[in-house]
Amino acid sequence: MDGMSDMPPAFETVIFERLGRVARIVLNRPPVNAINFQLTHDLNRALDFARTDETVHAVIITGSGDKAFSAGVDLVELETADGRAMRRFIETFYHEMVELQYKMGKPTIAALNGPALAAGVTIAVSCDMLIASERARLGYPEINVGLTPAMHLVLLPRLVGKYKAFELCFTGEPIDAHEAHRLGLVNRVVPHERLAAEALALAEKLAAKSPLAVKLMRDSFYRNLDVEFRKGIGDAADVLCVLKDSEDSHEGMRAFKEKRAPRWTGR
Repeated sequence: MDGMSDMPPAFETVIFERLGRVARIVLNRPPVNAINFQLTHDLNRALDFARTDETVHAVIITGSGDKAFSAGVDLVELETADGRAMRRFIETFYHEMVELQYKMGKPTIAALNGPALAAGVTIAVSCDMLIASERARLGYPEINVGLTPAMHLVLLPRLVGKYKAFELCFTGEPIDAHEAHRLGLVNRVVPHERLAAEALALAEKLAAKSPLAVKLMRDSFYRNLDVEFRKGIGDAADVLCVLKDSEDSHEGMRAFKEKRAPRWTGR
């Protein structure tokens, strides 16, 4: 794709908007923007469209509605996926999305309009900056259904330190936006009604910089930051795929749907 296409492709589960030099990608799978294979595919296509559109100088990712940025993976779809299907999902969601963000060459901002949980946090932290509504929460509840937060085992200790990262991953308890800000997980917290305007103002400030300087600086920033990070994501993804085929994982997701406590067997 060269330069600019007048119209973005049609997406089923995301909305793509141009706001001057800013592209806004809206996760649009009500009521809580749960992530399934289609949303993953659409998000990656939207990111790639923004990456190759030379008129776009900054990108915002946010969620539709007021209930959630994204509550994580759609457990109904996930329950029917075996380890091989999980591997395909991982390749599309983790590796492809992370690679697209890595090569974006433009600043990306997550605007958290509500809770970002599990894989919803993954989308958020794949961005360069996070701005959160006061209604936002961040959490890693995968342990509650017998799974692992995968890339966050690699990323989170780098951001908040070993002990707090262990607590967040192994208790599954979420934190509010202000605690996330204190820990350095988000850049700023704003009143809910100001979120869209504040995110756009920040994106426009970044979009006003030299696109060449931003691209070269951003490339250098990530080359120096994540020498071992990408290898670590692959290792963490392997653990998730193994767990997905376990009895405990199936029991955890059944218990979640049935609103009861899981009966773990350790198998």
